[in-house]
Amino acid sequence: MTTAKPLRVGMVGYAFMGAAHSHAWRTAPRFFDLPLQPQLTAVAGRNADAARAAADKLGWNSVETDWRRLIERDDIDLIDICTPGDTHAEIAIAALEAGKHVLCEKPLANSVEEAERMTLAAEAAAKQRIMSMCGFSYRRTPALALAKRFVEQGRLGEIRHVRAQYLQDWLSDASAPMTWRLDKSKSGSGSLGDIGAHSIDAAQWVAGQSITGVSALLETFVPERPLAGDLVGLGGHGDLSGDVPRGKVTVDDAAVFSAKFDGGAASTGAIGVFEATRYALGRKNAMRLELNGTKGSLAFDFEDMNVLSFYDAAESPDAGFRRILVTEPEHPYVGNWWPTGHGLGYEHGFTHQVVDLVTAIGEGRQPEPSFADALQVQRVLAAVEASASNSSQWQKV
Repeated sequence: MTTAKPLRVGMVGYAFMGAAHSHAWRTAPRFFDLPLQPQLTAVAGRNADAARAAADKLGWNSVETDWRRLIERDDIDLIDICTPGDTHAEIAIAALEAGKHVLCEKPLANSVEEAERMTLAAEAAAKQRIMSMCGFSYRRTPALALAKRFVEQGRLGEIRHVRAQYLQDWLSDASAPMTWRLDKSKSGSGSLGDIGAHSIDAAQWVAGQSITGVSALLETFVPERPLAGDLVGLGGHGDLSGDVPRGKVTVDDAAVFSAKFDGGAASTGAIGVFEATRYALGRKNAMRLELNGTKGSLAFDFEDMNVLSFYDAAESPDAGFRRILVTEPEHPYVGNWWPTGHGLGYEHGFTHQVVDLVTAIGEGRQPEPSFADALQVQRVLAAVEASASNSSQWQKV
């Protein structure tokens, strides 16, 4: 029976990310020793019946239909934001100013200005030991965490190349209906911010370097899509036959850009190539990262998430990459789970995210990635859009 002080959580939103976060809050204290005991106190959603159904399914104790009520409640210590990007700034700033810790899904906001305001609020709150973190969950994949460990140990030497791809195909059918993810006013951007943000964060984090400039190209392949459900009537119009209401896609479907890194502790920064698309047929969740250095290389693909490919030029110059199955107890996070060879899944990244966040709060230190870290990603996203809108001209971050 745990004697840890409770950490009472209020979550805003209960769809895809809400389900993943709920699983993590429930699971983390059952496999890891935490300084605080998470409690799923309340979930908020605009539709009372749907929110109640989600609460019953996902394990939340109570329901609110207004996120402001969550923040007002004395029995809530932390606000977990799982809503579209257009709401992040308002909710996060209000929560921090009310003395609540905050976990906010990525990307941090829909604009640099919003992200800057959120970061200022986070820095002010941190002085009162109120902590905040942005949810770049791929950092918590054991194989990627091991990759970062290798870089920090100097096993790659000086990093020269960074290659990052995030490839999906769920939007490749042009007849698939409109969603909020295709509306810039809600999502901020398309594949760039939705999945490319993960690649930007992972690349900077693993390499230990920040992106300082980009040259970019964005493309929207399907400019209009059928409207469905509560999207009907929101800027839609009929097709040529007048039968199917359609909405305009206002975000990118694919993004490609080259990048220059600042070098971090190294004398010369790496160069990088990034690609994000939801039109790569056959690729379901291929979040890939490869780094080449002066002493070795590493490569990762989330579709084979328990494996890290590593090349050591001194150890085996003629053998090429070797495959590391990241399931040993000494590997990051793995020792709290299953026996060697028994792999982890997508959901474990969110569990590890909760572990790191709760541990940092319990120890009174800033969890990572901070809002300032996420602001750097937001600045890269903005630079990519600025470059793409200006004939791919080089854009400083």
